Amino acid sequence: MKLFKNSVVGILLLFFFISNNVTAQVSSKQIDSIINYAMSKFNVAGAAVAVVKDGKIIHNQGYGVKSIATKEPVNAHTQFAIASNSKAFTTAGLAILVEEGKINWEDKVKDHIPEFTMYNDYVEDNFNILDLVTHRSGLPLGMGDLMFFPDGTDFTMQDLLSSFQHFKASSAFRTKWDYDNLLYLVAGELIARKSGMTWEAFIKTRILEPLGMDNSYAALSEIKDTSNLSASHSTESGKIEVIPTFEEMMNGAAGGIFSNVDDLCQWMLLHLNAGKYGESLEKELFSAANHDQMWSIHTVMGVNKNPRYNSHFSGYGLGWFLSDVLGNMKVEHTGGLPGMLSQTVLIPDMDLGIVILTNTSNDGGAFFSSVSQTILDRYLELDDFKWIDKYADYLQSKEKKGDAITDEVWETVKNNADKPIDTQKYIGIYKDNWFGTCEVFMKENQLWIKFHRSPKLNGPLRFYKDETFAVQWEYQDMNADAFVSFNLNENQKAQNISIKGISPNIDFSFDFHDLDLQRVEE
Repeated sequence: MKLFKNSVVGILLLFFFISNNVTAQVSSKQIDSIINYAMSKFNVAGAAVAVVKDGKIIHNQGYGVKSIATKEPVNAHTQFAIASNSKAFTTAGLAILVEEGKINWEDKVKDHIPEFTMYNDYVEDNFNILDLVTHRSGLPLGMGDLMFFPDGTDFTMQDLLSSFQHFKASSAFRTKWDYDNLLYLVAGELIARKSGMTWEAFIKTRILEPLGMDNSYAALSEIKDTSNLSASHSTESGKIEVIPTFEEMMNGAAGGIFSNVDDLCQWMLLHLNAGKYGESLEKELFSAANHDQMWSIHTVMGVNKNPRYNSHFSGYGLGWFLSDVLGNMKVEHTGGLPGMLSQTVLIPDMDLGIVILTNTSNDGGAFFSSVSQTILDRYLELDDFKWIDKYADYLQSKEKKGDAITDEVWETVKNNADKPIDTQKYIGIYKDNWFGTCEVFMKENQLWIKFHRSPKLNGPLRFYKDETFAVQWEYQDMNADAFVSFNLNENQKAQNISIKGISPNIDFSFDFHDLDLQRVEE
């Protein structure tokens, strides 16, 4: 009898333990409802969302249209640019090379790429592979992104490798997190040199094909059948419109992959299974040890105290942001290119993954953030925090404040349109050591500026005040219009130029403020 009683108690305790460690289940119908509501609140042409839970795909759907021009619907196989979500593919590629003994994480970059330079000798000599992918270089946020934003520039990998010597650090090496794209391009070059194939070929043959991601591509140029490729959209003009698809970079290591939510389910399952895949998880892309390396904090981002989630830490691993929610590890990344935004969220303790792809930019990720947090809250069994409404209100407020600032600038420009300007003070050729030359000249009786290596960065210089002008670039896919200020010498001749964005909402990749443009020719 005592034995029976103890057995009953044991069974009851086991039931209690299991019931308190099994997360809530969220139905596909509930997810549909969340996304449809978000689609009604945000100006998004189309989106696709997938959720994996406990090793299974429980939701995998498209919403809205691929293009407002064709009105064709998005489906689970529609390809989107996943932008910076590509970074985790690059670190996985590095992990594969580590597995093969071709590199070690702590290898010095110069040992594999002798042309690699940095802003001082100590950093250059000690910069290792981990430093390429952990945003701790000491360089400021988005430094050098003008090399590929906007697209259509002519910079090469050799230009990039030699450019870092001209950059100015904003913090001590390995002491502060500042997001960086260019060093991921260097990581892509390292993969190419050590594997004997391009980064694109390596990602295709070593990751996409083994995982059965047959409708995913490491580059836009590799998509031969574009019938299910989403168009890119922008709301920059005040209405939603189709814009050109962002063109190729030097390589795709920082943000070049095109994929779909169906394929990305396999990517999420791979990581939730610590590098194993296949029907019985009998195959391994990379070891658990290297997976731990990717999901270990390498760069601390500070204390993240969020009472709702009882959060305590945040940091960056290898291609992943890391934090905690209600005692569960959270692994995530976002991505953004003109007209395309994406997010991947993994909660390994709950065996949960969420991926969201959209084909409309300019909302700063408000759509994907509000949707993913709403879905996650359902799994965490939290109250309805109305994330979608809160993000929509925040976005509206942010846009209103930004528009008020830019409207005031352009109103001042309009009021000063008839002010006489001595244009000869400004005309000439100016050069920045890493970005090259720009020209200030007269075009049809209008002062004009153009950058020789970035053709889309050209436009009229309209007088604002003092020695400052406002330029509305030919490029309008993203918010990038800028102040152009001239510094004059004692003879009232411009000697250098400084540039900064007009709107507070300008994307950090438009790092005009990092340019040091000095006059080189009259």
